[in-house]
Amino acid sequence: MWKIEDCKLNVHKRKCLECIPMDCTGEAPKENSENSKNTVTDNENERGEHIDEESGEESDTSIEKSLKSDMQDDESKIPVHEASSNNIPLQRIVQSVKHTKGKNYKVLKEGWLVHHTNKEGMGKRHFWRLDTKSVTLFQNDTTSKYYKEIPLSEILSVEISKQNICSEHNQGYYLELRTANVDFYITEEISNLKAWETAIRQALMPVDTPKTAAQTTQASKEPYSEVPARKENSEQSLDISLQYQIFPDEVLGSGQFGIVYGGVHRTSGRAVAIKVIDKMRFPTKQEAQLKNEVSILQNIHHPGVVNLEKMFETNERIFVVMEKLKGDMLEMILSSEKGRLSERITKFLIYQILMALKHLHLKCIVHCDLKPENVLLSSDSDFPQVKLCDFGFARIIGEKSFRRSVVGTPAYLAPEVLKNKGYNRSLDMWSVGVIVYVSLSGTFPFNEEEDINDQIQNAAFMYPPNPWKEISPEAIDLISNLLQVKTRKRFTVDKSLSHSWLQDYQTWCDLRRLESEVGQRYLTHQSDDARWEAYRKLHNLEPPPPVPQDAEENLMTFDTPLEPSRNSSGIFGRVRL
Repeated sequence: MWKIEDCKLNVHKRKCLECIPMDCTGEAPKENSENSKNTVTDNENERGEHIDEESGEESDTSIEKSLKSDMQDDESKIPVHEASSNNIPLQRIVQSVKHTKGKNYKVLKEGWLVHHTNKEGMGKRHFWRLDTKSVTLFQNDTTSKYYKEIPLSEILSVEISKQNICSEHNQGYYLELRTANVDFYITEEISNLKAWETAIRQALMPVDTPKTAAQTTQASKEPYSEVPARKENSEQSLDISLQYQIFPDEVLGSGQFGIVYGGVHRTSGRAVAIKVIDKMRFPTKQEAQLKNEVSILQNIHHPGVVNLEKMFETNERIFVVMEKLKGDMLEMILSSEKGRLSERITKFLIYQILMALKHLHLKCIVHCDLKPENVLLSSDSDFPQVKLCDFGFARIIGEKSFRRSVVGTPAYLAPEVLKNKGYNRSLDMWSVGVIVYVSLSGTFPFNEEEDINDQIQNAAFMYPPNPWKEISPEAIDLISNLLQVKTRKRFTVDKSLSHSWLQDYQTWCDLRRLESEVGQRYLTHQSDDARWEAYRKLHNLEPPPPVPQDAEENLMTFDTPLEPSRNSSGIFGRVRL
C-alpha cells in the first residue's frame, strides 16, 4: 500500500493513482488543518538558493529546504477547506532586489569653481555639485536655482591638461569636461582640479571604484578591452564610461555573480541594463567559463531572447550590457486581479516562450533555469512581447547528449536532475509545465503537507477545484504531458506548440497582432495562414491584423546550431530589466 501524504488516501501501488480523480482537493485531515501554514510573502531582499555543482558555489540539494525556507511566514495562516487549494502560493524564491529611484541623489562632491567654455571665453563662477546623475552649476550654495545641469550620461571625457590659458588662476593647468555640444574648462588650484577629476571619473564609473585616488586617475585612463556583441562590429572600444553611463541608484536586480544597474547609451540616449560582475567572487576557471557563456549569448539573435549588446572587461570586473525591458512574468502574475493569469494571456506568453526555446534547442542550447522570473516583458500591456533572460545555468547539449551537473532553481527542477541522472533539452520542457501550472493557478504544484522532492520525482500533482474547475481540460492535458517523469514521454517543443490548447484562433490573432507591432514575423508561419483563414470564414470571425511585408521572412532561417562543448558551464547571472 502507498499513502498519499496530502489527503492520507491509501492506494494499492502507485499505478492505482491513475484511477484517482484529478480534482482531488488535496485537503489535509482536520486535525492537521490548524497547523497548516501558507505563505504569501514576496521577500525580494532574501536570497534564494540556486544549485550548481560546477560553479563551486555553496549549494543545498535539499529541494524542500531551499524552497520552503524562502516561503515561510509564521504570521500567515490560510485555513484548508474543500473549496481552496493547500498548494504553496506562487512567489519570488530567488533574490531579485528592485529599488525605486529617489528624487534626491547622493552628493559626491561640491564646491565653488570658475569655468569657461569653448563657445564662451568669459570665466564664470558657480557652486558646482556632483551627484550620481549629473553635475549641476548653482548660483550659490544655498539656492535650488541653477545655471546649468550637465547629465553624467553626456560627459564624454574628463582630463587635466596643461595649457597657459588662464595662468592667474591655475598656474597653467585646467580640467577639461567634454560633452557632445560644449567643452567646459575649469580653472583652479591643481590639487582641487585633481580632486574633482577623481570624483567625476568615479561618478562616471560608479561601480568600479579603485582603492586610491591615484589609482583611479591612472586606471581610468587605461582602455578597456571590449568583446563586440556582433561579428561585424570589430571596432575596439576605449572605455565603457565613454559609451555608457551607469546609474548606481537604479538597481534593477542581482544575481549569483553581480548586480544589474540601469544605464544609458551616451550617444543615442537608449536605456540599457548593465550587469557588473565582480571577477574576485569566482575562480579563474569560472571566469573563462563566463567568457565562454557570453560568447554563446553573442550567437543568439532572436526577438524572444534578451539581446546582449556588448561586454567590457577590467582587471577586477566584467560589464555586460543588455537591452532594458519593463518587468517579468512573475510580477505580471502576482499583480493580476486574481493572482493568476487568464488562459488567453497564458497561451499568448507560453507560445512565445516555446518559440524562443525552439530557437535555443535548434542551436543545442538548453536554458536549464526557466521560471517566470526569467521571462521578461517588453511592456506593461496585457499582451507584451516575451524575452528569455538569465543564461547563468545554460548548457550546450547535443540532441543525444546528456549532462549530470545539478543546475537550476529548486521549484522548477525536473526529476532527472534531482535523481542525478543525465538530462538534456527536455529539462526545459518540465520547467515550461511548471510555468503553465503557476500561471493558471497562482500556486506551485506542490502541497505543503508533502515532501516537495517526492512530489517532483513522483509527479503526483493535483488539480484542486479552486481554480482548476474553471480551467479547460486541454490546459491540464498539456501540463500533464510536460510534467512527465520519464523524459521520453515528456512533450518536446514541437509537440507542445502543436497541442490543441495552443492551436487556438484567438491565440493566433494575438500573436499576429504582436508581430505587427514588433515588425517581424517570428511566431507564426505563412504555411498556417490558409488553415486559419478557412477556420475564420467557417466560424464568421474577425480577421487577424496584417503583418508588414518586410516581416514575412521567418527568423528561424537564421538558425545555425552550435557544436556541443564540454567546457560550456554557465555562470552568467540573472539580468532583471
